[in-house]
Amino acid sequence: MRNFRPVTICKWLPLLLIFWIFPDLSAQRTYDIRFPAEQKDVACKSCLATFARKPKEVQFSIQRDKANLLYFEISDRQWFDELFIGTGDGIAIDVVSRTRYGCDLMPPKEGQIRGDLLAPVYTRKLRTALQPYGKDRFRVPVGKIPEHLIKEEVEFNILFLSNHTLCRYQTVFNLEAYQWDLLDMGMYLDIPTYTSQSPTGAGVVTGFLKSKILTFSVPFEKNKATYSSEDLQPLYDSLRLTDYTIQKISIKAYSSVEGNRARNTALQEQRASSMVKALQSFQLPTFETNVSTAENWVEFLNDIRGTRYDSLRMLSKADLNSKLTGKLADALEIYLKNHRKAIISLELEKKDKYNSVAPENLIHRFNSAVEANDLPQATILHRAVIEKVKLNQVSPEILTTMNIPQQKRFVPLLNENAGLGYLLDQGNMLIAYKEMLALNQLDPDHPQLAYNLAALKLQLWHYKVIPIVAEELQEQISGLRHYAIPPTLVKRMLINFHIVQSAELMSNRDFVNKDTSVDYIYDNYSDLALSDTDYLSLSQFLSYYDNIEQSIAVLKDKVTRIDIDEDLLFFYLNLTLVDSKLSRATEYRSIMLNAINLNKERFCRLFNSFRGGGMTFQLLEDHFLRDTYCENCLPVD
Repeated sequence: MRNFRPVTICKWLPLLLIFWIFPDLSAQRTYDIRFPAEQKDVACKSCLATFARKPKEVQFSIQRDKANLLYFEISDRQWFDELFIGTGDGIAIDVVSRTRYGCDLMPPKEGQIRGDLLAPVYTRKLRTALQPYGKDRFRVPVGKIPEHLIKEEVEFNILFLSNHTLCRYQTVFNLEAYQWDLLDMGMYLDIPTYTSQSPTGAGVVTGFLKSKILTFSVPFEKNKATYSSEDLQPLYDSLRLTDYTIQKISIKAYSSVEGNRARNTALQEQRASSMVKALQSFQLPTFETNVSTAENWVEFLNDIRGTRYDSLRMLSKADLNSKLTGKLADALEIYLKNHRKAIISLELEKKDKYNSVAPENLIHRFNSAVEANDLPQATILHRAVIEKVKLNQVSPEILTTMNIPQQKRFVPLLNENAGLGYLLDQGNMLIAYKEMLALNQLDPDHPQLAYNLAALKLQLWHYKVIPIVAEELQEQISGLRHYAIPPTLVKRMLINFHIVQSAELMSNRDFVNKDTSVDYIYDNYSDLALSDTDYLSLSQFLSYYDNIEQSIAVLKDKVTRIDIDEDLLFFYLNLTLVDSKLSRATEYRSIMLNAINLNKERFCRLFNSFRGGGMTFQLLEDHFLRDTYCENCLPVD
């Protein structure tokens, strides 16, 4: 079986995975289709050459209507006409039922037509019946679901034929889409703010969070839910040294994988409870608490990789657990002791010394400081007002009551007001841009202002609010280096420039230059400190343009972390479950178990049909994936 990369397609089409097979057709009706085991390249030369020339932007799939008719949909009429030329060129549909994949059945036999093969449709009918269907789409009927399968959960695979010969067999699957956008550029302000990862750099506000994030890991001894007070001391010290109160606690409590599962579950819950009580003793329990528990399979499988115990990684959880007793458990304790812990994430809100001061009083004091030409005091009061705006204690409209002179020395305050208005409501993007253009007349050499103008202009181009000349904007962004803007911020903005330009070039069908922009993005992203949101957005962007291998590479070093973002991990699974070279690697099991720990229901749903909210149940053709699914996703008696 020859492997092909999956092809990412637009929102209106599912993803396509290509399989070469040599079917066992002894019990199948095959019509006039030939299934040669040899000389396929000769019989399929024209078809294969056409696929080799296919722009990766050409998209196709099978769609079902309410009358159970099936349609072949495609985004490019020209390539369709190139594919179907000879009288024996055509399409046949294999209708596959979920009943094939019951965990109580023998694993499906590999290398066969998987369901009910429909009669092929050839060039004459395909060309005659193809009709426009929506924007940039065409479709043609290719069959109807058999009566006995209408109420079944089914999927549709495509046989591409040339000279009545099977040349390609494709399984259609769905790639879950996430909203991707530009990397977060924020606004360059002097307002103190805190993020969990600070991806952009000092001074750049990527969004006004109400909190600071602190993360701690607290170990537990074997079979105990108590902890050492010394292990919580760094957490207590951090709280005492900061002007913050706890707003939200997230606790993930883990047990090691050996021992009785019921006992492990009880330990996980007890450990989480003890953490909550400890933090409530520090502060009145007015905060929100989220608690999750799990056995720590992820770190166990990662830690024994490459050791003398590596072979354990491929056992089922039940078989492995049964072996982790006696001397073996003692020998593995060097690893297991590190897996009993709670990971605590605290969301903290800054204490406001002006909390008791009425907003109107603050505005009066601010305006008085400005009138007295006391810029330092005005700056302090300005930030106090902004804190109240950030915390939704007052409306952003209060900023309009600040009497700030349109003078060069007050440009930092005016810049912050304009930037804040945009960050709180992106609908103010054009307003903020025009305000900053006016400020630029007062102080053409203000670094933060130069950065903000370029960032807003790029966003306005992205959302097609104003026309721009791409070359001029690129030069403007590169010129930020002259203002001593950190190089990583300039590169982040240049990557965003190429993200927007890719879409422009794509719409103009300039695929060569589009690929050049995409290559720039991939070649330079690793120089930046990115948040999980940025990584997910970047990976989604690359997959959208069919750069699947690059999309996978962006995420591969992050997916074995026990604290990985859930959406990021599941997008990685969407990209890789269909690639047996990746999914059958021993380390892949820990990735799947990580997903099961994070959201078991969501993981199991991946194996539904794409109409049922999954990728494809035909993933269960792979015995490795089938074993993991059947072990973790069946109801417990």
